[in-house]
Order: sequence, then C-alpha cells, then structure tokens
Amino acid sequence: MNDINTKSKRNADLRGTALLFLLFLWTVWFVSFTARMIFSPILPLMEDEFHISHTGAGAIFLFISGGYGLSVFSTGIYGGRFGYKRSIVFSLVLCALVFLLIPFTGSIIVLYAFSLIFGIATGIYLPCVIPLITDYFSENHWGKSIAIHDSAAPIGIFCAPFLALVLLGFLDWRHIFTVFGIIFLVLAFLFHFISGELKIAEKSRQSFKNVFKRRSLWIVGILWIFAAGSNIGIYFIAPLYLTKELHLGIGHADAALGISRLGGVAVAIACGYLADRFDLKKIMFANLLLTGAFTVALSLASPEFVAVVLFFQATFVTGFFPLSLVMTARLFSEEERSMATGFGLMMGVLVGGGLVPFLLGIAGDLIGFRAGILVIGILVTLSSVLVFKLDGTKENG
Repeated sequence: MNDINTKSKRNADLRGTALLFLLFLWTVWFVSFTARMIFSPILPLMEDEFHISHTGAGAIFLFISGGYGLSVFSTGIYGGRFGYKRSIVFSLVLCALVFLLIPFTGSIIVLYAFSLIFGIATGIYLPCVIPLITDYFSENHWGKSIAIHDSAAPIGIFCAPFLALVLLGFLDWRHIFTVFGIIFLVLAFLFHFISGELKIAEKSRQSFKNVFKRRSLWIVGILWIFAAGSNIGIYFIAPLYLTKELHLGIGHADAALGISRLGGVAVAIACGYLADRFDLKKIMFANLLLTGAFTVALSLASPEFVAVVLFFQATFVTGFFPLSLVMTARLFSEEERSMATGFGLMMGVLVGGGLVPFLLGIAGDLIGFRAGILVIGILVTLSSVLVFKLDGTKENG
C-alpha cells in the first residue's frame, strides 16, 4: 500500500482491499486492547503472589492508565509529525519488549514500572489510527468503519477472561505475557509492510490554543471520564468485587465478566451505523442515560442477579466509544482530529480507567465496592445532558 494521505484515494465502500485493511487494523486493536484487559482476570492471582492489598492491586491500573493517558495526549500532538504508521510500529515493538520482560519481574515496584511503560506504548495507537481511517475512507463511511474497528475493544474485553482461563490451564500467569509479547512482534512486522504512511504538517501554537479554547473539547473529555469509569474502571475492579465482596468463585466471576461484554459488540457496530444515519447527539444522550441507570443497578444487585445486570450495563456503555470517536471526527478538522482524539482518550483513560479503579480499590478496603459503583452510576447519568452542549457537528440524515 502506498501513501494514503491523498483525498482522491479515499475508499467509497467497505469491500475488497479496503475491508481487508480495516480488518487488519481491527486485529491490531483487538490484540492491543486484550493485552491491556488481561491484567484484570489474573489480578487476584497477582494480588496473592505479591501479597498486596486491593488498593495495591488497583494501583497497577493507575500506572497503566497514567502512562496511557499521557501517551495518547502527546501522540495527538506529535504523532502526525513523526508519521502515524511509524508511531504505531514503535508502539507495537515497545509493547512486545515490556511483555517479554514481565515474566522475570520479582518486585511489585518493578511491575508498576513496566505497567507505566506498557501504558505509554499502548496509548500511541488510537490517536494514530483514527486519522488513518478517516483519511482512508470517505466521510459517509466514517461511522461504520470506526465502529467496526472499535468493536475490537468489546470483543477483547469479552475474550480476555476466557483467554486467561484457557492459558492458565497450560501456563503460569507470568507466561501469558510472553505469548502476547510474541504476537506484538509479529503485528509490528506486518504493520510495517501493510500500511501506508500518513504525515501532517507541524501544528502551529495558535492552532493548539484554538483547539483548547473549544468548549466541545472539554465536554468530550468529561464524557470520556465518566464513560470510561463506568466501563474500564469497573471492569478492572470487577473480579475483586465479585470474588472478595460477593464471594463468587474466580471461575464464575471471570465467566460473568467475559459474558457481560458480549452484547457490547453488536451495540458498538449498531451505533456506528446509526451515527451515519440519525442525530448523533440524541443517540449519545440515550446511550449515556441507560449506562448510568444500569451502573446504579449494578451497585444494588444481589449476587444471584449481578451477572445479568453487569451484562446490560456493559452492553450499553460500549456504544459510547465509537459514537464519541465519530463525534470528535465531525467536530474537529483533519489537523485537529488526532489532538482532540488524544485529549478525550487521555481524560477517559487517566481518570476513568486509572483513577477510578484505584478509588474503587480504596472504597473496597474502607466501605465496600458497592458505594463506589453507585457514585459512578449517578455521575454518568448526570453527564448525559452535556451532549446537547456540543457544537459544530455535521449531522447526517
């Protein structure tokens, strides 16, 4: 594939070579996301081996998300100058090196350091791939192409617990990271030869200031915080909540966690198609409102029904992310898109995916996980009205 930065080369459909390229990007995102999620189902084993508290275990996600959040933001600013393809290849190689070294870790402090580096490495990918997708496909296919690509995330969340259970039947938890490290190396090699390069000119200081003066940027960031907190934040801590507080077995807990993410796959893709046809703001509002309601219900559910409530909660929250990426693409110009995407991701991952599970860990130690989940549900519900404060979008349909 040659350079893909020429507008005339944009693909008007999702067939043939264009579909194969999108599926390859889907595979890269699936592996990258699943690798980040794999920490969760094996967290009880790590907690026991390192003899750490719930708070100490939750801190692993604080370091991953801290590195990820800072990385997506800086990549949004500089990734286009370095080259989006080159940035992604670097990301995959760095992920491989970290995961190949984790099995030799004997200290929780060293594991925290590796978690931080891994977060930095994985944070490079999404701010770089969104400009590649929007440049490769015509605008009337952005919703579908972004949603199909982003469906790798809920599928990765679904697969991670089951993959962990299968691999733990043959390997020590440490060597699960070795398997992923080898896969990352293979993907880096393939990406180098399959993808074309896309670069953009250096952003001016004025352009940078103009983006951060936009009210919509900050609203997108706030929405990402609450949505990511109710999705990844709860996902990371759910095995501890289900096993330590609700006293379910680890096999039952991991199965419930994995199955809960299955419905999100269909919702994520459906939301992408809806975004190309209907009012994007109304769809996002309904999505966040339902997410908040089911998150509140999750905090109140009994052990007998918690798996059912978790399924519906995870199903609806998953739809937010492709909707938000499409919204960001419509709100900001090509030169601003990567920066805006990186900012939203930074806010969501740093706070929602990092600080939230850490705070939930503290809540679990002091008063119980239920109280923390209830607060998240209330905040998500209240944040849904902010969608109507977004401006500058071009609605389809």
